Amino acid sequence: MLRPWLGRQLAGISKRDIIALIDRIAERAPVHANRVLARLNAMFNWAVDKDRIPVAPSAGIKPPSKEKARDRWLNDQEIAWFWHACEQLGYPLGSLFRMLLLSAQRVSETASMEWAEIDLEAKLWVIPRGKAKSDRTHEVQLSEPVIALLRSSPRLGPYVFAGKSGRSVIVSTFDKRRLDAAMLNVSGQAEIAKFIVHDLRRTAASGMARLGIAPHVVDRILNHSSGTIRGVAAVYNRFEYLNERRAALEAWGRYVDSLLVPHSNVVELRA
Repeated sequence: MLRPWLGRQLAGISKRDIIALIDRIAERAPVHANRVLARLNAMFNWAVDKDRIPVAPSAGIKPPSKEKARDRWLNDQEIAWFWHACEQLGYPLGSLFRMLLLSAQRVSETASMEWAEIDLEAKLWVIPRGKAKSDRTHEVQLSEPVIALLRSSPRLGPYVFAGKSGRSVIVSTFDKRRLDAAMLNVSGQAEIAKFIVHDLRRTAASGMARLGIAPHVVDRILNHSSGTIRGVAAVYNRFEYLNERRAALEAWGRYVDSLLVPHSNVVELRA
């Protein structure tokens, strides 16, 4: 992606260079171009803060495409298909996908989850500040289904979800296609509405809301920097709702478990 810039000084990259790069990416992947621009903004702003360059050349460049807020989440039947499909994928991908659904955490943070961050006895996963998107340490309460998933996972190195090399898993488009194919196989359907991996997080949040979990508790679980508590209230309300979060994730885990009836393609007919 940044290959044309290899060997160049950071101070020598101009606004015109960035616009040309973003426009080129936007021709084939408009939303991805927005993400690249955001990363470049973060990089150049960091360089300004460190006094490496006087001004960020990316400043003032508008995202090339408008994005629609996604509203896709899996219904109960789809959750059951998803869960059984993960069993077909096995470890590490199937386990990682299940963890995403049960914990409601971000893909990047979960894929890089380390054994050193987990306390199985305390049922707690602490995401370090350096990994958390919100730039603050985040505690994730682990439900019984998650504990069972972790205890059944092999230890191939420092990462919980690791390949044979011991490195953390990186979820690719190919991996998502494998999940889609497994879900179709399990469901017996000709088609299932498209969804992306991030929609598992929305599924968990929506599921907890359906169970009557308060929005501000769900926001804390998701580790949103700006949630339902805003303005002056957000400044003064530093309570983390740890007990409520644990109860919410336990309730969500039990609910998912209740959907997992033994899968069968046989349909009983009335006499």
